[in-house]
Amino acid sequence: MHRPPTLKINEIFPSIQGEGFRLGEPTLFIRLSGCNLKCAFCDTKYAWQTGQEMSVESILKKIKKIHTAFPTEWVCLTGGEPLFQNIGGLVRRLKVEDFKIQVETNATISRRIGVDWYTISPKPPDYFYQPEFRKKAKEVKMVVTKGLDLGVLKKLRQDFPEKIPLLLQPQSNSKSSGKHALRLLRQALKEGMKNIRLTAQIHKIFGWR
Repeated sequence: MHRPPTLKINEIFPSIQGEGFRLGEPTLFIRLSGCNLKCAFCDTKYAWQTGQEMSVESILKKIKKIHTAFPTEWVCLTGGEPLFQNIGGLVRRLKVEDFKIQVETNATISRRIGVDWYTISPKPPDYFYQPEFRKKAKEVKMVVTKGLDLGVLKKLRQDFPEKIPLLLQPQSNSKSSGKHALRLLRQALKEGMKNIRLTAQIHKIFGWR
């Protein structure tokens, strides 16, 4: 008997979107396991390896059960790196159930899937991303590491339409990380860069999951 394809899932849970342009919006999260980059500053390293193999139908069953008590329209596919796995079947089933779908990705992998919101976050050292995300992305979210500089921001601002926000997210909620992000913002403003702003991870501030 043919076994249905599975996805390796780290966790599924309801929460509030704690970062990016959709900050504060009630969201159901599906965290997929595995990543092709494994950055040293990653705050979800636990998702690189651990996870449970689940069929699309079993994922949908769990999402719908959570949804009865937490009836939001948004589902966020995150990781790890969600595009590391073939999530096309899951996306199609979620759309049938009338969910809006956000994908948080490092943008090094591209798949032909129809989602409502791509949050892309190019990573060091080269900040490579697949060119098709210039049209797909709804926001570009940059983790402000010590190595992030104005040159990287200028290139990304030139690459993406001005209507797409470029978000500077401090690597942590420490004062030093925030100061570095603010310094970059001021430099960007002096260069005439538009639609660039600071953001923070409020789920870490309030201790939300």
